[in-house]
Amino acid sequence: GAVRLLRRRLRARRLNRASARMRRLTVVQLLPALHSGGVERSTLEIAAALVAAGHRALVVSAGGRLVQPLLDSGAEHLTLDIGRKSLLTLRHVRTLRRLFAEVGADVVHARSRLPAWLGLHALRALPAEGRPHWVTTVHGLNSPGRYSRVMTTGERVICVSESVRGFVRTHYPDVPDARLRVIPRGVDVAQFPRVARNDLRPRRALAKQHPWLSEPLGPVLLLPGRGTRLKGHTHALQLVAWLHAQGVPAHLWMLGTDEPGRERYLDELKAEAAALQLPASHLHISPPTARIAEAYAASDLVLQLSDKPEAFGRTVVEALAVGRPVLGWDHGGVGELLGQLQPSGAVPLHDRAQLGERALALLASPPSLPGRIPFTLQAMQRDTLRLYADLAG
Repeated sequence: GAVRLLRRRLRARRLNRASARMRRLTVVQLLPALHSGGVERSTLEIAAALVAAGHRALVVSAGGRLVQPLLDSGAEHLTLDIGRKSLLTLRHVRTLRRLFAEVGADVVHARSRLPAWLGLHALRALPAEGRPHWVTTVHGLNSPGRYSRVMTTGERVICVSESVRGFVRTHYPDVPDARLRVIPRGVDVAQFPRVARNDLRPRRALAKQHPWLSEPLGPVLLLPGRGTRLKGHTHALQLVAWLHAQGVPAHLWMLGTDEPGRERYLDELKAEAAALQLPASHLHISPPTARIAEAYAASDLVLQLSDKPEAFGRTVVEALAVGRPVLGWDHGGVGELLGQLQPSGAVPLHDRAQLGERALALLASPPSLPGRIPFTLQAMQRDTLRLYADLAG
């Protein structure tokens, strides 16, 4: 016991000495707005980690509903419309240059293309000896070209998956490999606890908001995602209609699809469901929810059928953390994650026949899922802060 206590004290002293040597960093993150989405969530997660580690975190954006959670974490926000595609937006270069100088920024981290262009021009106007370090993150597989190339100009270019690094290498071969860093996005597994498949409590908890969950049900297939065609809603409708034809009375839950301004698209989906003879009582379209972990747990199979390859595919990791199998197209970040964590869920892109057969197999005999999810929020935060510290010396 005395030896263990001595070791703890020595370890604590070493940590205290390291903390004393560590200089407080000021990191400025740039993005268009703080409404919702993966880029915005990552921004808040890194800002919170910076503050928790004793650093200063500033975010520049046009604002949005996530500003208050950002401020609650101890970070700071400057409202500046740096994502608006207009010549007038160029006037913000001077404001950014003055901001970087006044706060003594150590690192400027751009997460989107137009804010990156403005930030890069602001940095270049500063004296070289006092210039902050420049970091960019490639969050998406944007159309390659000169406009998108700005996301590869960082002294360090963070790629959110191996798929993204491969994309950058293919389309921007002049970017040195030494500047590329793969830091996968991650989830807070504490917010997505494992739930047994036969546990009905999540359905009961959500039944007040979604009464259909309280009824005796066939399998529930969950497609989480925004109300846009790229998310593959049509593929899901065709799949569930096919399952009905095979005698499987599955329900399709399109969670997050019912958004303001998407009314015409929702009418199209309902018309398509009717044309496929999918009973209206088996199609459920609902708005986004903060109770996404319970929604995963209330389902039997989670779908990820985006036509456009995802850079990462956070929903795959979230669903598997909860303990629900995933079925998705084998491309981009989704295919990469399924290949590592649940290969039985990966289907060749647009192979409808195999999609149906694989859905039947996963519903009839759910696969064993990984007990440990390696793509955690804590790992993403740790590796990003380490990158900042290495750059700043």
